[in-house]
Amino acid sequence: MSWTKDPALRVTLLPRDTNKHGSIFGGIILSHIDLAAAIESRKTTGSKNIVTVAMDKVVFHKPVFVGDVVSFYTRTKKVGRTSVAIEVRVEATRAESQETVRVTEAEVVFVAVDESWNPVPVK
Repeated sequence: MSWTKDPALRVTLLPRDTNKHGSIFGGIILSHIDLAAAIESRKTTGSKNIVTVAMDKVVFHKPVFVGDVVSFYTRTKKVGRTSVAIEVRVEATRAESQETVRVTEAEVVFVAVDESWNPVPVK
């Protein structure tokens, strides 16, 4: 499947999101990856009840800095019986130069569940 033309999520990160090195803490990026992947997963499955079961192949290529506009692009990689795998590509547009660079990529797996948290078939 193809990458989304528009980002599933776009944010500007703030000083509170930095680590001791002055770049954005990786956990903040992971949180946004999870949100962007959940949006794509819901579009793919039609399910309102999905849960993250795995984050795999997370690669941090370059740092993200305060003021960068960070865009999270998604695509569905695989749909299983009860699960869906979503690829996320993260790009940052630098505040100073307006250069856009790929900073992170990851794969997130979700499972559709019922009210009792039991896996159910993806719709």
